[in-house]
Amino acid sequence: MIKSELITLIAEANPHLFYRDVERLVSTIFDEITGALARGERVELRGFGAFSVKERPARTGRNPRTGEKVHVEEKRVPYFKTGKDLRERLNS
Repeated sequence: MIKSELITLIAEANPHLFYRDVERLVSTIFDEITGALARGERVELRGFGAFSVKERPARTGRNPRTGEKVHVEEKRVPYFKTGKDLRERLNS
């Protein structure tokens, strides 16, 4: 499911809301999650899962095409851990 499909699904389930309001709401939620992760905070959605940021240290990588060694900078990457309710629902 992509963002526009999510917006359409929520708008159809709530006909009393304008499409543009649902679109703004979904965008605001995603922006807040992104902002919190950029600040290094953890975002937990009970029953769904938790988003956090993991630090990957600098390392020496390899170019798969040439085999040449390449320096890879340290970086921060988003990480998602599923919640218990979501895991149980998927595996039931």
